[in-house]
This record gives sequence, structure tokens and C-alpha cells, in this order.
Amino acid sequence: MTDPLLTPVSQPGCGVCRLHNDQEAISRFEIHREPLWLLRHHPLPAPLAGWLMLDARRHLGGPIEFSAEEAAGFGPMLQRGSSLVRELTGCDRVYAIAFGEGARHLHLHLIPRFGDDPATEAWRVADLYRAMASGTRPPADPQEVAVLVRQAREQTALWR
Repeated sequence: MTDPLLTPVSQPGCGVCRLHNDQEAISRFEIHREPLWLLRHHPLPAPLAGWLMLDARRHLGGPIEFSAEEAAGFGPMLQRGSSLVRELTGCDRVYAIAFGEGARHLHLHLIPRFGDDPATEAWRVADLYRAMASGTRPPADPQEVAVLVRQAREQTALWR
């Protein structure tokens, strides 16, 4: 496999690649960028404040396509991103879920799980997402998301 730093980031038609390259859009949700990884908040409307996304910077379908560098860096970024979700939201657990069907570009959902909110329990998070999309449940407050993104940027400014 070629060096991912030398491989084009974008794949025509990929929504995640398009988001990464739309500086106006990504600037609202980006939290931390590294050569191989991008940590961002879920775009609006977001199902929950604190629902973060860990994206591969290079267009790839999943871990089976990782370079050695991506494989080595994935665990630490996943741990840091999950810890950040917990710090920002006070949640009890953090779910890490990747399907890759809506966009075949690795984007891992880091979802806060609150013990007192049954809507965030196990596979019910998918129902929560569908309820928000259909309008039967309101999305996260955009102002709350903006505050959380600002706090996340402050906390991750020291990462390296």
C-alpha cells in the first residue's frame, strides 16, 4: 500500500471526503485534525450533543484497508476521542459504531451513552437517530453543540 500521506484524500462522490474538503462546513464541526485522522462533531442536525465522529483522512472503507501507520494510530485516536466524549458530556459509556453503508469512508460514531436515558441504550441509538431524522424527536440544540465543539477544541489543543 502507498503512503497515506501521499495518497489523495478525496474520492469523487464520497460525502465524507466532500465534507473534509468543504472548509466552511467542516470549520463548524472539526475538533482535532492529524495527518491520518479527523475528529469532529456530528453535523447538524445532530442526534445528541457530544456525538463525535472519528474519520480516516484518507478515503478508505474500514480497518481492513489501513496502512501500518493508520493501524498504529487508530487505537490511540479512538481512546482519546472516546475519553473526550466522556469528559465533555459526563456520559457513563461511549459507544463506537461504524457501518460504512451510508458513506463508504471510515467514519466511526462515538456516541455518548447515558444510563438514565433509555434512548441511548444499545441499538436504541439507531432509533434515536431515525426519530430525529423523522422529526418525532428534536435534534440536539445547535448552541449546545457549538459550546461543546469550542470546549473540545480547547481540550484537544494540547494533543500531539
